[in-house]
Amino acid sequence: MLLDRDTQYLKSIDLKRDNMDSLDKFPLNLPVIRYFEKINFHPNVTYIVGENGMGKSTLLEAIAVGLGFNPEGGTLNFNFSSYDSHSNLHDYLRIARGGFRPKNSFFFRAESFYNLATNIEELDKQAFGGRIIDSYGGKSLHQQSHGESFFAAFIHRFGENGLYILDEPEAALSPLRQMSMLSRIHELVNEECQFIIATHSPIIMAYPNAKIIQLTEEGMDELELEETTHYKTMKSFFEDKERLLHHLLG
Repeated sequence: MLLDRDTQYLKSIDLKRDNMDSLDKFPLNLPVIRYFEKINFHPNVTYIVGENGMGKSTLLEAIAVGLGFNPEGGTLNFNFSSYDSHSNLHDYLRIARGGFRPKNSFFFRAESFYNLATNIEELDKQAFGGRIIDSYGGKSLHQQSHGESFFAAFIHRFGENGLYILDEPEAALSPLRQMSMLSRIHELVNEECQFIIATHSPIIMAYPNAKIIQLTEEGMDELELEETTHYKTMKSFFEDKERLLHHLLG
């Protein structure tokens, strides 16, 4: 069964503008904040897309921290810190939750997933009960390729009735694996899950009927997949590869 407007876990985010003093310093100087408009999340899948430097990852981090997640990722139970580098953007966000609480939740962050895998191993060495790694498929995440360890989390750790915040999940995934990721998202959407995803991949952002919010230096726009800069760039490259390569390499 799909979540809808009445049952979704995360409704919207807005800025606490009265608390904002100077917009000249990080993170308030990011384009995503400078041109921020209230985001009403889709009950199933919402994508945040845009070029590097727009503030996608910082925004997702702020949402996750505001919901109680560890800045480096994981479930709500993780509290490790490899390097305390997260911003204070969460202090300026007004997060509207729905009336229902998810049974499962996870903040997936590609850039710090290695640190998460290390923390799991450290905790399992100290544990007297069940192993944490068993909920990720039972095999050490460090003994798998980067892409395999990512996918192990998606397959084994993500479950029904979940809220999942994913920052660039495609980072270590081949195009074929990205298509498999779409299939996994669909399975979970049908098990009452909600996704908030920041991505550069036109494949990942192709989930049907999702909301796509593109961030640019001019502002925020809700677009169809085919209207996004990512899709247009990839399409133009492969439709006229020789001309573009001549221009780029000539």
